[in-house]
Amino acid sequence: MAARTETEWNTALLDCFEDASTCCYGFWCGPCLACTVSGRFGECYCLPLCDVLCTGAQLFGPPVCVPPVAASMRAAMRNRYGIEGSIADDILAACCCTWCAWCQMHRELKHRRKTPVVINMQQQNVINMQPAAMMMPTVPMMPAVQMAPAVQMAPTYMGQPQTIMISN
Repeated sequence: MAARTETEWNTALLDCFEDASTCCYGFWCGPCLACTVSGRFGECYCLPLCDVLCTGAQLFGPPVCVPPVAASMRAAMRNRYGIEGSIADDILAACCCTWCAWCQMHRELKHRRKTPVVINMQQQNVINMQPAAMMMPTVPMMPAVQMAPAVQMAPTYMGQPQTIMISN
């Protein structure tokens, strides 16, 4: 089995201002953000709702229990993307700063989903079909040239991709 190089998280746990929209989303509707992260990661959207009792207890004092979904989702994300860290780090982040942990996972997923933009530049061939009577006589040393019509014509038939055919 080949050794996998581990990377760091794209953003740190407390880098909320790296992505202000994620920060606001997590602050104003943390459970919605957690459900979004869970769904985008390929798990059930409602799975983070199991953490509500754990997180609700944290609002009134020190953490009493580890939010199981937040900790396991962080561990699974680290494993899938080869991010360095330990289960102890995941538990600590989930217990002490649950919403920051969810925001960090959301930023990581946004970073991983960026796709490069590929621009395919090809020359378009325009074929202007003229009656044979419109051909100019050939001049020695020059190839035969077709005359363009005086009136601008719109394309009337689209053939193969990248080829526009114009007919009278």
